Amino acid sequence: MKTSLKNSVRIIGNLGKDPEVKSFGIDQKIAKFSVATTETYKNAKGEKEQVTQWHNIVVFGKLASVVEKYMQKGQQIALEGQLTNRSYMDKSGNKKYITEVRANQIQMLSKKAS
Repeated sequence: MKTSLKNSVRIIGNLGKDPEVKSFGIDQKIAKFSVATTETYKNAKGEKEQVTQWHNIVVFGKLASVVEKYMQKGQQIALEGQLTNRSYMDKSGNKKYITEVRANQIQMLSKKAS
């Protein structure tokens, strides 16, 4: 039996800041934002502890327009997408690497603040 591996990520968390949206080409947009997920557990002493992970999210096209219009810092969302890796050169000429989630579905779990 042939098995194929699938690159799939699901995250439920809160936006760390308002999305940054840029336009490019003809009617194309890209939105970037971070999402925080927090895990709560008890340590060996029985004390409650929290660990927060930050995830870089990128969205393209019509979904980026939805993100721009309806999402803001603190809002809780659920998203699905693929994990991607890329590299770039910083201003000093050093090669930097970044891992991000390219979201293809987003569900808003809390309303945008007025």
